[in-house]
Amino acid sequence: MAETQPILTLDDLPAEAVEGRAVFVRVDFNVPIKDQKVLDATRIVGALPTIRTLLERGAFPVLGSHRGRPKGHFDPALSLLPVAKELEHRLGAPVAFCRNAIGEQALGAVRALTNKQRGSGVLLLENLRFHAGEKANDPEFVAELSKLADCYVNDAFGTAHRAHASTVGLAAASKHKAAGALLEREVGILGGLLASPKRPFLAILGGAKISGKLETMQSLVETADRLAVGGGMANTLLAASGHAMAASLVEVDLLDTARNIINRCKERSVELILPADLVVTESLSEEQASPPTVRTLSQASLASGEMAVDIGPLSQQAIAQAIASSATVFWNGPLGVFEVPPFDAGSVAIAEALSACEGFTAVGGGETVAAVNAAGGASSINHISTGGGASLELLAAKPLPGVEALRKGAAS
Repeated sequence: MAETQPILTLDDLPAEAVEGRAVFVRVDFNVPIKDQKVLDATRIVGALPTIRTLLERGAFPVLGSHRGRPKGHFDPALSLLPVAKELEHRLGAPVAFCRNAIGEQALGAVRALTNKQRGSGVLLLENLRFHAGEKANDPEFVAELSKLADCYVNDAFGTAHRAHASTVGLAAASKHKAAGALLEREVGILGGLLASPKRPFLAILGGAKISGKLETMQSLVETADRLAVGGGMANTLLAASGHAMAASLVEVDLLDTARNIINRCKERSVELILPADLVVTESLSEEQASPPTVRTLSQASLASGEMAVDIGPLSQQAIAQAIASSATVFWNGPLGVFEVPPFDAGSVAIAEALSACEGFTAVGGGETVAAVNAAGGASSINHISTGGGASLELLAAKPLPGVEALRKGAAS
């Protein structure tokens, strides 16, 4: 079956399809920009190995990416022009920029690129989502993109869960196709967490709602040896266990589901680590005459009007101990209201514990990565995923359209 087949990699591309030829590379350059400056170049740096490999093989990489949600229309605030400048700096090679992703302007830019010395330059196209056909996987838009190159490489794991023109349609329309180094690594590592993790395997999940990660949580309950939950997700599990959560965020419609998860952990002897203590307050609003009272409860029993906003020191210690004694750890989602200090303390503490872990560590999700960076431990993490939604869907054992399109034997 197609889903059991390995994905095509750069090593599968024949030399004649690469050397001296334009190669369309779907990258994920959806990066934050302010005042025409890239604020976080993590995704750009992540794409460099694939770009450099293609350059070394004499190819002319033609890069396509989205940025933001322009809804099919040109939006100068979401232009990729600042990315071209940052990429040129990081790559140490010329990067041309085309102000359109298709049409004569794009074709002319590709011709100009391929007239250069082989392996000497890169072309970045303007935001693919300036065209409605990108998200719609419109055949006409796919046909326009396919005019740019016969060879296709997808290195955008962050959009691999989307069936868009540049992630699925172009893969099917291309004579030669492959996964880039970043995509190959993401699929290999995260897929390995489900298939054959070194044990004990600890999964840490946080964030506001169980509903956003329900399938991932249910999948990890079947795979992990330990499951630690914090943030708003823990509130619903605590409420399902009989604790009074007062004004805390609780998904009342998922209480039965939460009970099923708790029971399944018991059935599989999965150690479920819920907060033993909570940091609580009556308000997160800064527009008050006096700051709200903040206290730490040793038990999950809140007074009327209080809400849980972070895990307390006992909970931090329990998760840190589980991290220290685990051979594999995956973490996605903050364990408190991370964006409002000091309620980021629990997440930062767990990030510090993770950076000291001797086992294999992997993290995913923007705020989770931010916590790791705040703790100064990013260099100690074995794998920092570039895809939040994609990583969750992969760990939920759901097929990713952008990956399935690159399976050996997939239709072309």
